[in-house]
Amino acid sequence: MTSTWVEPSNTATALLLLGRGSDPATERGVECPGDLPAPSDPDLVARAAAAKAALGDRVFVLGHHYQRDEVIQFADVTGDSFKLAREAAARPDAEYIVFCGVHFMAESADILTSDAQRVILPDLAAGCSMADMAVLSQVETAWDVLTELGVAAGTVPVTYMNSSADIKGFVGRNGGVVCTSSNAKRALDWAYEQGERVLFLPDQHLGRNTAVLELGFALDDCVLYDPHKPNGGLTPEQLRDAKMILWRGHCSVHGRFTLDSVNDVRDRVPGVNVLVHPECRHEVVVAADQVGSTEYIIKTIEAAPAGSAWAVGTELNLVRRLALAHPDKQIMFLDKAVCYCSTMNRIDLPHLVWALEELVAGRVVNQITVDADTAHHARVALDQMLALPGA
Repeated sequence: MTSTWVEPSNTATALLLLGRGSDPATERGVECPGDLPAPSDPDLVARAAAAKAALGDRVFVLGHHYQRDEVIQFADVTGDSFKLAREAAARPDAEYIVFCGVHFMAESADILTSDAQRVILPDLAAGCSMADMAVLSQVETAWDVLTELGVAAGTVPVTYMNSSADIKGFVGRNGGVVCTSSNAKRALDWAYEQGERVLFLPDQHLGRNTAVLELGFALDDCVLYDPHKPNGGLTPEQLRDAKMILWRGHCSVHGRFTLDSVNDVRDRVPGVNVLVHPECRHEVVVAADQVGSTEYIIKTIEAAPAGSAWAVGTELNLVRRLALAHPDKQIMFLDKAVCYCSTMNRIDLPHLVWALEELVAGRVVNQITVDADTAHHARVALDQMLALPGA
């Protein structure tokens, strides 16, 4: 069977696909400084290749799975956020790490690399709405609430990799651990050996799905803390009785998939396998056939038999890339609507060319740095993750 990739329907926010503008309902961005080459410049590919060649081993380009193909073609390594940060740390001779991802990923790379290396984000507007949903001052206020209730001592903070360096530093200062979507169960198992409850940041869906589907908790064991409400919108009894305090955060891409999306694709494609990321809503994950991290999704599609049909609930650039790489399988996007990660998509070829050419000229642009104290405590939380059994 040969599959034909069909682009999802257009939307009123089509410019987001070009990395222009912002979506006020989800992503926050800033204007990126610099005199960028025009997107229509026919020499962009040649310019990127020439600049990268001129820098040689001095530069190491990382490309997240959700990046555009035009950017991925220049990546030395592709992967998820933590894999890429570790790959950067494993290249101590690379003077420049150009991270084609989003801001928190570049921060993690800066934390894990040496002081002699400089991490560059081609567009400062490439952020993460989920990471922005947990601000340090808000988390400190929540911790004060737990302290006043006398339950902070028995609460272990766990933060998803998709969080700012500030939040990772907070977790490290307070005896917690970082997790990824693939090791969240191991991180939570460890956390419950240390305390009786967990404050899970910032993605409510990964926390809920892991607690209920992998640890066997009831949905009622989980409460949702809203930082915009007094005491998180919860009573003292709810906070004291909870096993899992979930932060009110979510991924703007994965959070858009619905149970209707799953039911619709099953009606349209008999025998389809629904494969989704654990950042999806609980009802979507329960209705899916398989659930796993980005790397899990890629490996599952690669191992799938020819002729099988797959509806994949994750970022559209990756789903399209998988469909083109496996024409013997029918691979489709889970939803009919466009679901690019709009801020990840801000890093386009003009931004990459600009960043590389500036480095060739001896000018370091958009360097991402984490202050020493925050980096130290964030590294404590990351090292605790690396020390987990099976890590």
